[in-house]
Amino acid sequence: MKKTAAVQEQNKVDPASFRPAPMTDKVFQRLSLFIHERVGIKLPPSKRTMLEARLQKRLRVLHYNSYEQYVDFVFTDEGMEQELRNLIDVVTTNTTEFFREPKHFDYLLGNVLPEWMRRNGSRPLSLWSAGCSIGMEPYTLGMVMQDFSEQYQGFSFQILATDISSRALQTASKAVYDEERIASIPDRLRKKYLLRSKDRTKRLVRIAPEIRKVVEFQRLNFMERFCFRNPMDIIFCRNVIIYFDKPTQERLFKQFCECLKPGGHLFIGHSESLAGMSLPLEQAAPTIYRRL
Repeated sequence: MKKTAAVQEQNKVDPASFRPAPMTDKVFQRLSLFIHERVGIKLPPSKRTMLEARLQKRLRVLHYNSYEQYVDFVFTDEGMEQELRNLIDVVTTNTTEFFREPKHFDYLLGNVLPEWMRRNGSRPLSLWSAGCSIGMEPYTLGMVMQDFSEQYQGFSFQILATDISSRALQTASKAVYDEERIASIPDRLRKKYLLRSKDRTKRLVRIAPEIRKVVEFQRLNFMERFCFRNPMDIIFCRNVIIYFDKPTQERLFKQFCECLKPGGHLFIGHSESLAGMSLPLEQAAPTIYRRL
């Protein structure tokens, strides 16, 4: 620890004038291979500029003059312990919004939930938002489920939301968002499930307690083996696997199927496809699948 601090002090630079040299091929290859092995994300050479830009802040924080110094540190035991999660936060993309791909929620309300009620009665419905980013997807599910439960006595549910990014999960747990991010939430649900800041100059909203309490956030790396004591009824994994190569995608979808009850539903993004994969699924609607 003392050695690292001394090196950082020695390398200290003025943040205002900090401009590291471009990342070398060797450093990019080391990083991209490591990131692919550790979190499954494929970084082609075209992503080098993006990676450089995102890592600059970490170099400034740690007082490193070059990407090579940063990578050398990451690959030490100390770096793995202290910096790995920051690196993962940097390379993961947290693009999301409330009620993204709204037809999925229409199908959920119009088809999946009524059928589930007929078959299961009072058993709690389990949902998993896999790759939940900063929480907008699981909170959307929470609003939809809570609204449905008020119309059907005895209906109950629980939502697990996971992501690899610790930073994204911290934001999700706070459940506070800028007002411009809530435009896609229907007015009726906005009035029911959003709390506005008392200081109107801040233009912030917070998800209501009854929605926050039904969502549990956990960190999960898809590259590690995962399973649940009880399989899920519904899995939302949308616009996540597009960052993985085909073999990784198929392996992940097989694991999702293992985590899904027979008759349960898997929702994927409209830019994603299961074509050519041997999976125990049948298509129920575009980008919506039922577990056989």
